[in-house]
Amino acid sequence: MMRETLSDLAAMDAFGARIAKRLLPGDVVSLTGGLGAGKTTLARSIIAALGYEHEVPSPTFTIIETYDAPPLRVPVVHADFYRLEHPDERHEIGLDDYREGAALIAEWPDHAGGFGHEAACLSITLENSGNSADEGRIAAIEAGADWLERLP
Repeated sequence: MMRETLSDLAAMDAFGARIAKRLLPGDVVSLTGGLGAGKTTLARSIIAALGYEHEVPSPTFTIIETYDAPPLRVPVVHADFYRLEHPDERHEIGLDDYREGAALIAEWPDHAGGFGHEAACLSITLENSGNSADEGRIAAIEAGADWLERLP
């Protein structure tokens, strides 16, 4: 497991840009951490670095937001599974259909049964590095086999 200090928003954006540069269709970026840990902020950084120039809404209520290529370099499904009550609900919302040919950025992946078993999964756990969110984050990174040569 690797750890990276993300001291401020600029560091988060740079980390997101490094992930975006290596992101391929079929990949999963699995984001875990407590409320306010920066999952959506990192997702926004990745999507912006892929070429999206508009506001990226949090998918907390819609559960899934999709972004096409072009304008993105890679099509992306941004999902927030917080509101799922059971992992089987991922099938009810048609997640597999959305994922076809796209990369998945998954917040609260455990609510959807997790993705860490997939070779194309980059798992990132975000934690506040100080007493407040303003003091930065620590990213703990675990790479599936497909990411080992591409680590950001």
